[in-house]
Amino acid sequence: MTVNKFNLPDVGEGLTEAEIVSWKVKAGDTVAVNDILCEIETAKSIVELPSPYAGTVAELLVAEGVTVDVGTPIISVADAGAPAAPAPAASAAPATDRTQAPEAPEPAPMYGTLTPGGDAEPAAEADGRPAGGPLVGSGPKADAVKRRRRTSAPAAPAASPAAAPAAAAPAEPVESHDIWIDPASVTQAGRGPQAPVAGADPRPTLGGAITGLVSKVLAKPPVRKIARDLGIDLADVVPTGARGEVTREDLVSYQAQRDAELDKADTFWGKTGRPQEQRIEKIPVKGVRKATARAMVESAFAAPHVSIFVDVDASRTMEFVKRLKASRDFEGIKVSPLLILAKAVIWAAARNPSVNASWVDAKDGSDSAEIHVKHFMNLGIAAATPRGLMVPNIKNAQDLSLKELALALNELATTARAGKTQPAQMQGGSLTITNIGALGIDTGTPIINPGEVAIVAFGTIKQKPWVLDGEVIPRWITTLGGSFDHRVVDGDLSARFMADVASILEEPALLLD
Repeated sequence: MTVNKFNLPDVGEGLTEAEIVSWKVKAGDTVAVNDILCEIETAKSIVELPSPYAGTVAELLVAEGVTVDVGTPIISVADAGAPAAPAPAASAAPATDRTQAPEAPEPAPMYGTLTPGGDAEPAAEADGRPAGGPLVGSGPKADAVKRRRRTSAPAAPAASPAAAPAAAAPAEPVESHDIWIDPASVTQAGRGPQAPVAGADPRPTLGGAITGLVSKVLAKPPVRKIARDLGIDLADVVPTGARGEVTREDLVSYQAQRDAELDKADTFWGKTGRPQEQRIEKIPVKGVRKATARAMVESAFAAPHVSIFVDVDASRTMEFVKRLKASRDFEGIKVSPLLILAKAVIWAAARNPSVNASWVDAKDGSDSAEIHVKHFMNLGIAAATPRGLMVPNIKNAQDLSLKELALALNELATTARAGKTQPAQMQGGSLTITNIGALGIDTGTPIINPGEVAIVAFGTIKQKPWVLDGEVIPRWITTLGGSFDHRVVDGDLSARFMADVASILEEPALLLD
């Protein structure tokens, strides 16, 4: 019988090497054509390799964790009936373990790039810990859980301590990330305080005074139980729910971050008696991290960066997002302010085309160059994943409706968090958004993605005192930061672009023009 050796293929454009992350088969297993043999990590993403042969796995030629060049034999498959050779212990043992108990991908940490709020709220695992995790870089998330219709009852049952915050709020609270505010207490432009809701708490309201704002931690009973089981103080968690409540995804992100930072805190410093040179941990730079480092150095030193910032009253955006959640057209689709920002960036780029461009040096080595203005928008969304920063992009985003864009953002988030982003999804980007507000960060100076000339940073949305029509009232405020390649984008152009983006967040109705 014939034994076929499968060489590591080039799964991208010009990739030269890849790491064997995990084997999905072991020696002796029967495989069919297109069965998944293993996962590899390239410089751009995690990729599953299908089998080009049908037969029996004869031998795993490369152990997990080893980086090999394209063209290197990694597995041998015998035709049906050929005996399988015993596999080396270094490679077969890990594969056996992984075959019997596939390892779930660890949740992605929240990192400066908005998790597009499009993925379903993870279910709790058997031990009570929530499964999955939010995407780093996602913005304020919407709660996709449908509310049941309220019905009048003869008498309200006694509220449990866990449900006390909800019981004390007869009116639906304004959407928030940091604090809860009684809608009846907020003075709005051109109007006085809202009329009291029937059956509302008769006690005095805050009257819109900034000094009277009271921070409350809102969370559903199942979320509170998970927090208690994990020993998490809800007050320490940044809420991203539709009404400013802490969600399961928030707990997942917080727990992942805490695990990464605190699990080894007691033993991190090591024994003082050991020489310092023996207390240095050496981490190989490879895969996505290696590619990201190379790209960031190239961008930082090749493109002269200029950054500008603008504070934005996003109150109308928050109201618009709330209406979208209640719309039947968006039923089952999570929406967040990131969706409105994405639309704003596309709209503003059409008014300021040079921000959607590339600087291209001459191939002959001379000092001549060209500016390539792109009449399409491949909108990149920076995503922090367990294996490093990735920037997948939504192709031809300018042609998508608001609903289609929301679905695309949700799919992008789900795919990136699962580590399934393909190299083609990260190629050809024209402009990038990074959501650094997911961890409560106000703003930053992002580095431009190579091949582009602009990037927008979306800060957290917070209740802040804001002067409106001569009156100081609480409003939802965010800070936008933008970095631009000064070879292409002058100060005047960058200012006009950022002002256009801000104008949409302040009044989303402009998108209808």
